[in-house]
Amino acid sequence: MDMEAYRRSALEQERIGSLLSLIPLSVESVMDAGARDGYVSRLLATRCQEVTALDLETPKIDHDQIRCVRGDITELDFEDNSFDMILCAEVLEHLHAPSLAAACSELQRVTAEYLLIGVPYQQDTRLGCTTCYTCGHTNPPWSHVGVFDESKLQELFDGMEIVATALVGSHKQRTNALSTWLMAKAGNPYGTYVQDEPCAHCGSKLKDPPPRDFAQKVGTKLAVQLNELQSRLLPPRPIWIHVLLRKPRAVHPQQMAPYTDYPRHALRRQAV
Repeated sequence: MDMEAYRRSALEQERIGSLLSLIPLSVESVMDAGARDGYVSRLLATRCQEVTALDLETPKIDHDQIRCVRGDITELDFEDNSFDMILCAEVLEHLHAPSLAAACSELQRVTAEYLLIGVPYQQDTRLGCTTCYTCGHTNPPWSHVGVFDESKLQELFDGMEIVATALVGSHKQRTNALSTWLMAKAGNPYGTYVQDEPCAHCGSKLKDPPPRDFAQKVGTKLAVQLNELQSRLLPPRPIWIHVLLRKPRAVHPQQMAPYTDYPRHALRRQAV
């Protein structure tokens, strides 16, 4: 994937802008969990004094304010309450249930106050599936194995309070059982083969699908038409959900600071 072109896209700029708009004004130290190319980490450095960029491989970011760290969010090598805020976006959807639970527990442990979480919203993970042409197994698009909404995030972070929520983007990208079956029979030719993530089953890099025969072409055309018809009948829904959570302080509620230190232009705020 051409990351520079992807970062410049209007939709990606909208997603990142939404995340930045939810950062509380009081945050001075932040960890970008899943920093990848460091694009968001650099933006965080324009508003926070200390930025730690963490990924499975040490990020390569040349910036005086950014500390680059290799690490796994399911087992973070940091003390409790190490950062004012942790931003974790486009990460949790890649984790299977046991790892997801461990990651959410670790994120809550390491943050001193805030968590800012970004994940796809109610994604239909049947759409855009890939077939691994090494082992033959089917993979969800972009290796997204988790599906999220407000209630799921509250369940995962039940020890924290939701301060603000933003729903970002709009689409009608959903499919159905018949279209999914037809695409699978054709080898999932329209899957997300440009993804960096390998096959979730054998770990091999995904290969482009081979040419389809006539029957497979007919099947995929029918699947696409069914999806297009379905999209006309369904209402649009957001692409992403961003949630700012706050860790309860170990003091009497009357001593706690009010929830007013995050920007006024947050898209939607929970009642306190």
